[in-house]
Amino acid sequence: MLALVFGSILTLSQTHAQEWQTNFEKAKTLAQKEKQHIVLVFQGSDWCAPCIKLDREIWSSPEFQELAKGHFVMLKADFPRKQKNKLPADQEAHNKTLAAKYNPNGYFPFVVVLDASGKKLGETGYEKTSPRAYFNKLNAF
Repeated sequence: MLALVFGSILTLSQTHAQEWQTNFEKAKTLAQKEKQHIVLVFQGSDWCAPCIKLDREIWSSPEFQELAKGHFVMLKADFPRKQKNKLPADQEAHNKTLAAKYNPNGYFPFVVVLDASGKKLGETGYEKTSPRAYFNKLNAF
């Protein structure tokens, strides 16, 4: 009985968790397979206040997650500053490579919508808006 309850809770929590990719090639493969666009998010998860707000108000909202499912492959390029949140060297290098190509001005947060081959379709940043309105904006690119 306990295993059944735990399994149900685990399943419910997984349906609302945003599945973030951290590898660009894997995100492109998924996007091509699923015929979806990629939403590439440049963020400073432990120092950038608008990045934290964007995560809390949009990315973490069940409404956005439900809307995005089946439309976007979510790709995160994080640039934390605190030592305790330091990324592995290979991930840090990967994120810097993405930034050089898609975020050369170093804006945070910076959201880039790409097609499945990596071609830029549009860009935006933090906006004080609803999850649905933000989804609609990304979907319009």
